[in-house]
Amino acid sequence: MRYFIHLAYKGSRYYGWQIQAGQTSIQAVICDAMSKIMNENIPITGAGRTDSGVHARSFYAHF
Repeated sequence: MRYFIHLAYKGSRYYGWQIQAGQTSIQAVICDAMSKIMNENIPITGAGRTDSGVHARSFYAHF
Protein backbone atom coordinates (compact mmCIF):
# COMPACT_ATOMS: atom_id res chain seq x y z
CA MET A 1 0.00 0.00 0.00
CA ARG A 2 1.25 3.50 -0.84
CA TYR A 3 0.42 6.72 0.99
CA PHE A 4 0.19 10.15 -0.64
CA ILE A 5 1.03 13.21 1.47
CA HIS A 6 0.63 16.94 0.93
CA LEU A 7 3.05 19.03 2.99
CA ALA A 8 4.59 22.45 3.43
CA TYR A 9 7.94 23.32 4.96
CA LYS A 10 10.40 26.10 5.69
CA GLY A 11 13.63 25.13 3.98
CA SER A 12 15.95 27.67 5.63
CA ARG A 13 17.92 25.04 7.58
CA TYR A 14 17.90 22.37 4.87
CA TYR A 15 19.85 21.62 1.71
CA GLY A 16 16.75 21.15 -0.42
CA TRP A 17 14.33 18.25 -0.74
CA GLN A 18 16.57 15.53 -2.15
CA ILE A 19 18.85 13.38 0.02
CA GLN A 20 22.50 14.46 -0.26
CA ALA A 21 25.46 12.82 1.43
CA GLY A 22 26.59 14.77 4.47
CA GLN A 23 23.76 17.33 4.27
CA THR A 24 20.40 17.66 6.03
CA SER A 25 17.50 17.50 3.57
CA ILE A 26 13.72 17.46 3.97
CA GLN A 27 13.50 14.02 2.35
CA ALA A 28 16.10 12.58 4.76
CA VAL A 29 14.35 14.01 7.83
CA ILE A 30 10.96 12.60 6.76
CA CYS A 31 12.47 9.20 5.86
CA ASP A 32 14.23 9.00 9.24
CA ALA A 33 11.08 9.97 11.15
CA MET A 34 8.83 7.53 9.26
CA SER A 35 11.39 4.74 9.62
CA LYS A 36 11.51 5.25 13.40
CA ILE A 37 7.72 5.25 13.67
CA MET A 38 7.26 2.15 11.48
CA ASN A 39 10.41 0.37 12.73
CA GLU A 40 11.53 -0.36 9.15
CA ASN A 41 13.11 1.53 6.25
CA ILE A 42 10.49 3.78 4.62
CA PRO A 43 11.68 5.33 1.34
CA ILE A 44 9.80 8.46 0.26
CA THR A 45 9.53 9.94 -3.24
CA GLY A 46 8.79 13.61 -3.84
CA ALA A 47 6.86 14.97 -6.82
CA GLY A 48 9.61 17.53 -7.40
CA ARG A 49 12.51 19.06 -5.56
CA THR A 50 13.60 22.32 -4.01
CA ASP A 51 17.04 23.87 -3.75
CA SER A 52 18.94 24.70 -0.60
CA GLY A 53 17.09 27.16 1.64
CA VAL A 54 13.88 27.14 -0.43
CA HIS A 55 10.48 26.89 1.27
CA ALA A 56 7.48 24.94 -0.05
CA ARG A 57 3.83 25.90 0.47
CA SER A 58 2.44 22.90 -1.36
CA PHE A 59 4.62 19.83 -1.91
CA TYR A 60 3.51 16.28 -2.66
CA ALA A 61 5.21 12.98 -1.93
CA HIS A 62 4.39 9.30 -1.50
CA PHE A 63 5.79 6.44 0.54
